[in-house]
Amino acid sequence: MKTRVPSLILGRLFIALITLTIVSFAVFFATTLLPGDTATILLGQSATPEAIAGLRTAMHLDEPALLRFLYWIVGLFQGDLGTSYANHVPVATLIGGRLLNTLKLAGLTTLVSVPLALTLGITAAMWRRTLYDRIVTIATIGIISVPEFVIATSAVLVFAVYLKWLPALSFTYDVNSFSGLLRAYAMPVITLTFGVSAQMIRMTRAAVIETLNTPYVEMALLKGASRPRLVLRHALPNALSPIANAVALSLSYLVGGVIIVETIFNYPGIAKLMVDAVSTRDLPLIQSCAMIFCVGYLLLITTADIVAILSNPRLR
Repeated sequence: MKTRVPSLILGRLFIALITLTIVSFAVFFATTLLPGDTATILLGQSATPEAIAGLRTAMHLDEPALLRFLYWIVGLFQGDLGTSYANHVPVATLIGGRLLNTLKLAGLTTLVSVPLALTLGITAAMWRRTLYDRIVTIATIGIISVPEFVIATSAVLVFAVYLKWLPALSFTYDVNSFSGLLRAYAMPVITLTFGVSAQMIRMTRAAVIETLNTPYVEMALLKGASRPRLVLRHALPNALSPIANAVALSLSYLVGGVIIVETIFNYPGIAKLMVDAVSTRDLPLIQSCAMIFCVGYLLLITTADIVAILSNPRLR
């Protein structure tokens, strides 16, 4: 059994690598299907056919798509993300600062949403079928059914327009104090927390309730164990695997949610950079940003799988 755990972990890592290769293929060829010609967009409609043809040759756009994909994937493995078509600077330079801003936003959202969701999910399972459990369940279902842009727009109307507590846009360059940090990140974090926490609460509650229905937990209840001890000492350790999967799947929501949030609040992150790159058809920049989101998603899912393997007592 002990030798089985490393082989399972290596298998998950190998599957993640294969998935990343397939995703890179899909990302590259999906971006090539964007409407419009890159050279024409960059030079404008008044450009001569000779100038457009020369730019296409300089950017290797006249070469077969499969050959360009091989050049691109080899560059990725070598750490070369290419050069931006619109800005004429290395893509890594453009992404560097923006990626840090997105990681800050995702990190703050995680610090707020994970403890909040786990607390509400575990306590709802602990006191299920009570008024508290019904309130949490109804609230989470309602939040899940509301799109992110509606939550973001409502937050702007309430906190920026009516109450005037927070700015409608997120100005990160004003962050030089704790109050500046709250003003810059409050509404983006609130919007993402609502979307991330709701699904995490439901999945955590379901995992704990399923563990509470097992025979050994019922035996502990018959021996007189209190409900908090029953959940925290007996049920929760054995529900760690599904809870880890719930956290990873919910945090992977940030991959899509952060694109909407950064656009609405004009947050200078990598998602906003990718949206701007789509308008200029900056293919190397779009592809690199998309791959970063895909790598983040795969890391979360693979980490959840590894935690599930390590937390399984039968495999240990």
